[in-house]
Amino acid sequence: MGRTVVVLGGGISGLAAGYHLSRAPCAPKVVLVEGSERLGGWIRSVRGPGGAVFELGPRGIRPAGAPGARTLLLVSELGLDSEVLPVRGDHPAAQNRFLYVGGALHALPSGLRGLFRPSPPFSKPLFWAGLRELTTPRGKDPDETVHSFAQRRLGPEVASLAMDSLCRGVFAGNSRELSVRSCFPSLFQAEQSHRSVLLGLLLGAASSGHSPRPDSALIRQARAERWSQWSLRGGLETLPQALNTYLTSRGVSVLRGQPVCGLGLLPGGRWKVSLGDGSLEADHVISAVPASVLSKLLPAQAAPLAHALSAITAVSVVVVNLQYRGARLPVQVMLGGSWLQTLEARGGLLSRELFQQQAQQAAATQLGLKEPPSHCLVHLHKNCIPQYTLGHWQKLEAATQFLASQRLPLTLAGASYEGVAVNDCIESGRRAAARVLGSEPNS
Repeated sequence: MGRTVVVLGGGISGLAAGYHLSRAPCAPKVVLVEGSERLGGWIRSVRGPGGAVFELGPRGIRPAGAPGARTLLLVSELGLDSEVLPVRGDHPAAQNRFLYVGGALHALPSGLRGLFRPSPPFSKPLFWAGLRELTTPRGKDPDETVHSFAQRRLGPEVASLAMDSLCRGVFAGNSRELSVRSCFPSLFQAEQSHRSVLLGLLLGAASSGHSPRPDSALIRQARAERWSQWSLRGGLETLPQALNTYLTSRGVSVLRGQPVCGLGLLPGGRWKVSLGDGSLEADHVISAVPASVLSKLLPAQAAPLAHALSAITAVSVVVVNLQYRGARLPVQVMLGGSWLQTLEARGGLLSRELFQQQAQQAAATQLGLKEPPSHCLVHLHKNCIPQYTLGHWQKLEAATQFLASQRLPLTLAGASYEGVAVNDCIESGRRAAARVLGSEPNS
């Protein structure tokens, strides 16, 4: 009898794991279990009254690097090429980057010439920060906060203005708490390998051409047109919907509205997956639910693993979608993150009206949209972005070592571990499937 693999979680990570398992030459029986009634996790697209697409979660995917290319390959395999909406390299949205500091928008310098010119909000040209970076010795610590790393290598201004904003934008987190090793591994590795981040990134880009990269017509087009990011015509939720259709066509059992209540180990090393109204047996489990959720499902024998996973926390984010008459695109405003936690801790009242008011104020001051919006959606996403705080790598190492030493047939996937972007989640699902199928070491 063939093996049964149960995938926990029907977000993009779980769907990607199911996809790669079901495509294997000798595919196991796959059951995907999702607690809610819908698939796709935080990827959710809705249509407004005028037909505009509102993204309630991620609104674009970057094509860069091997994971970016693999996602484009997945899009092609699912037959979605004609649905792709790219932002090409010559588009203003790809060429212009702004920092909002001190109540004003500041264009970030672009091109080599921009590095030698004064560029507010920075007090002197960024060339000097680059020179400092090239002459700073390698750090000695196994990990460091993003703020400390940036301050040491690029100076206090770049740390507090640029890197702080980047951490808010990507992780909705605090640069003084987040880990550079886990949040920006390419920067950390560049310093470790080449003593300088700039040198490491330059030399790394030159040498990365030797490793085999996925290839397709869409990948070549993205490279030729220098896409900065892309979306899908009907919204990004088209991707999880297409994955669900594919899984069903391959005989994968997709169970919705079935929260997992617990995991138990049976004699012989199989899993018993307890659901609200029954149970499943599995030879292997891929967990693509948040680490903190998995920690509560594990049996007593896996207490050390549960302890490591429960320490991986997440922050909540409010997404406000605004439609303005005359504006060509809907406006998406993200609020909250680690600052929302502070507001909650102080007993602040979190209301829909407060979030809408803050978003409209941001659209008015930053984009000049002074009229009231014609349509507005407010969604609070509880614990949606995992926080890779200082020492995150040690939690991962503890989990990996426990799984290996106990030989538990459990593989971890999802945003809790090695990347929160859509590409990272899809890649984590692919790698989890590869490990189960025996082509990659377990972790």
